[in-house]
Amino acid sequence: MQHEFWRDAPAAPPTRYEPRSGEQFRRLWAADKGSFQDHLIRLDPESRHDRFGMGVADAFLANYAERCFGMDDVIYGFFADGVLRGAGELRGFGHGLPLAFGGAAEAAFSVEKDFRGRGVGTELMDRIVRAARNRRAGELYMTCLPHNTPMQRIARKFAAELQHETDQVDAAFKPTAASPASMWREIVEDSASFAIAMVDLQQRKWLKPAR
Repeated sequence: MQHEFWRDAPAAPPTRYEPRSGEQFRRLWAADKGSFQDHLIRLDPESRHDRFGMGVADAFLANYAERCFGMDDVIYGFFADGVLRGAGELRGFGHGLPLAFGGAAEAAFSVEKDFRGRGVGTELMDRIVRAARNRRAGELYMTCLPHNTPMQRIARKFAAELQHETDQVDAAFKPTAASPASMWREIVEDSASFAIAMVDLQQRKWLKPAR
């Protein structure tokens, strides 16, 4: 799938989200698989339909979460009081080149209903676009349903060009080249997020009731 309908990057990046007390954005790791699964299962029917383009059952979401931490997968999460409430996903697109060799990538997002309309999706998108840049992705795509205007507005903030179809809207981005600053920022944040994920994993093990 090749699209040629992106625009140049905007002159100024979108306003960054300022986390409230008890909130944080960080990368998810394999140790966070349970939290990611729980987040997806908490999505209401409308949110599930928006995310996957159809109604899906809990079993589908559990199986999906199991497959989301591969080599070419990058997931960022939004946590409120230690609970994952939103996620942005980046993965290699189709069976083309790996991301590091200029392959295409696709992005997807899910934010629980009570945490929408606050800029969480924009902040997740910012991190996903940066991750695509740093992995030298040649193209970045996102698909949403026609009525999902909030995601379309977020895509436009990042200079995506939208193509409207009968049953979906395709957004295409051309990531700019990575800079030393963008790569260093991701390395530092990922190192901290990995340490936090390990601590969270140990806490969940300690709090897990004995059988």
